[in-house]
Amino acid sequence: MEENYDKLTESQINTLKKHVSNTSSNVFALYNLPEVIKGALFSRYSRSSLGLRTLLIKEFIDNEEVGFDDVTSGGGDTFSAIKKAQNFYDRGLDGYGDDSVGELGSAHLAVESVSMIATKAIEESRIGGSPLEKSTRYIYFDQKVRGEYLFYREPVIMTSAYRDVYIEACNKLFATYSDLVPRLTALMQERHPRDPETSTAAYTSSLRAKVLDALRGLLPASTLTNMGIHGNGRFFEGIIHKLQSHNLAELKDIGGKAFEELHKVVPSFVRRAEITHKHHKAYAEFFETMSEELSLVTSRYVDFAKEKVSSSVSLVDYDGDAVVKVAAALLYEHSDKGLFELEEHCRKLSEEDIAGILDAACNARNNRRHKSPRALERAAFTFEIVADFGVYRDLQRHRMLTQERQALTCDYGYYIPNEILGTDMESDYRAAMDKACEVYNAIAVELPEEAQYVVPMAYNIRWYFHVNLRALQWLCELRSSPAGHPTYRYIAQRLAKDVSSAVPEFERFLKFVDYEGYELGRLDQEQRIEEKKAQHER
Repeated sequence: MEENYDKLTESQINTLKKHVSNTSSNVFALYNLPEVIKGALFSRYSRSSLGLRTLLIKEFIDNEEVGFDDVTSGGGDTFSAIKKAQNFYDRGLDGYGDDSVGELGSAHLAVESVSMIATKAIEESRIGGSPLEKSTRYIYFDQKVRGEYLFYREPVIMTSAYRDVYIEACNKLFATYSDLVPRLTALMQERHPRDPETSTAAYTSSLRAKVLDALRGLLPASTLTNMGIHGNGRFFEGIIHKLQSHNLAELKDIGGKAFEELHKVVPSFVRRAEITHKHHKAYAEFFETMSEELSLVTSRYVDFAKEKVSSSVSLVDYDGDAVVKVAAALLYEHSDKGLFELEEHCRKLSEEDIAGILDAACNARNNRRHKSPRALERAAFTFEIVADFGVYRDLQRHRMLTQERQALTCDYGYYIPNEILGTDMESDYRAAMDKACEVYNAIAVELPEEAQYVVPMAYNIRWYFHVNLRALQWLCELRSSPAGHPTYRYIAQRLAKDVSSAVPEFERFLKFVDYEGYELGRLDQEQRIEEKKAQHER
C-alpha cells in the first residue's frame, strides 16, 4: 500500500532516507536514531495530526533546540549533545503525565562481574526488560584471575570476623567443582561412548552440558557472572529504584552505576531514578517503611514451630470452577453473549459438550509453539516448590506468572546429581556442601542477608508459584523437553501431572509435555546444530 500523505520536499526525503526504512509506504521502521529521539518522537506522535516522517522533519531535524545533527552524529560529543538537548526531551516527555512514555525508548546495558544473588534481583522485574545471563551449562566456572577464584567478596563479610571462613568455604566449593569436572567427564565418556553416527562436536557439546549441569550445584551464590539487559526506560527506572533501595551493598552499587551509565544514553527516561530526585526519595521511603512493617508483623504473627521441609512440588490452590470459566471464555470471542451468561450456560452443559468446547481449542495444536487461546488464562493454580537454587534460577526466567521466594538458606537440604551418586566423587561433593552450610550457619546469626552469598546452588530454596493455565502449558511443555536440566524437567512434569490429576479436563492442553527420562538430553539438539553448521559451510 502506497500513501503520499506526507508532503515532503526532495531534500527532506533524502534526509529521511537516513532514518526511515522507506519514505512512501504507510508501514516503515526507524533506524540510525538515538533512543531519546525515538522516544520523544513517538510520545509527540500520539498527539499530532502529522505523519511520523513529517513530525521527525519539522519538530526534530529542523528544530535547532534539539541539536539533531550533534545528537545523531555518532561522534565523540554525542553524550554531551544529548545532555545539552535534554531539556527539550524532558519537556516533551513530562508533558504527557503518563509513565508509559518511558516505554518508548530503550537501551542495552551490560552488567559484569556480579554475583548470582544480584542477577536474580535484577531478573525479578517481569515486564519491559529482557535479561540474558552467562550460562552455567556452556561455560566452565573454574577460571582464576590473579590466582583467585571468581566470587564476590561481600564487603560487610570481608570486614567482619567471618572473612576467612567465607573465603575458605567459597574456595573449597570452586576447587571441588574444578576437580570434579574432568573426573565426571571421563566417567560420562565411559558410560556413554560416542555413537559413530554422531558428530564429535555434537557429542562433546552434549557431554559438556551434562557434566556442567550436574556440577553447577557446587557454585556458590557469590559466583561472579555477566548479564546483558535490553529494556525500556520505564523498566530501567524501576530497576534502579529497587536496587538503590536494597539492603545489600552490591545491589546498591549496581543501581548507582546503572543510573550513571544509562543517564549518558537515555537521560530523560531514567532521570527520576537519580538518588536525589524526589520520586526516588519517595520510593525509597515507601520501600523501607513497607519492608520494616512487613518484617514486624511477620515476627509478631508467625511464631509457630518450623516444619521439616524436603524437596517437593505441592499444588496449594486452584479454582474448582475453572473448567466452566475456561469453556465460557473460549465461547466468548465468537459469540454475542455476556461472560456471566456464558458461564451460567456452560454449567448446564453435559461433560461431553464441555469436552467438545475444550477440544476445539486444542485439536489443531501440532507442537508446543502453537499458542492456545487466552481463554486458558481464566484458570489459575498456586504451587509451592522446594527445589535447588539452580532450578529456581531457571524457572524464575518465566515472567507471565507470580513467583515469590524466601531467603536462600541451608535449611532444606541439597541436591546430589545422580551422575555422582555411589562414586568416589560423592564424598568430595558432600564435604564441600557441608563446609558451606557450616559457614552459612555461622554468618547468618549476625548477617542473615549477606550469608546467602556462601550458599551453593545445590541447596534447596522454597518459593510459591501462581500461574494461569496458558502460561503453565508453555512452561511445562518447554521445560520438560529432552534438552532441559533433569531437576527442572522433573518439576515441569510434576506441575503438569498435578494439574491433570486435579482437573482431568485440562490434561488435553498439556499434550506436549515430555515425561520420558534422558541421559545425554542435549545430544539430538547439538547434532541438529552441527548439521546446520555443515550445511552453511557447503
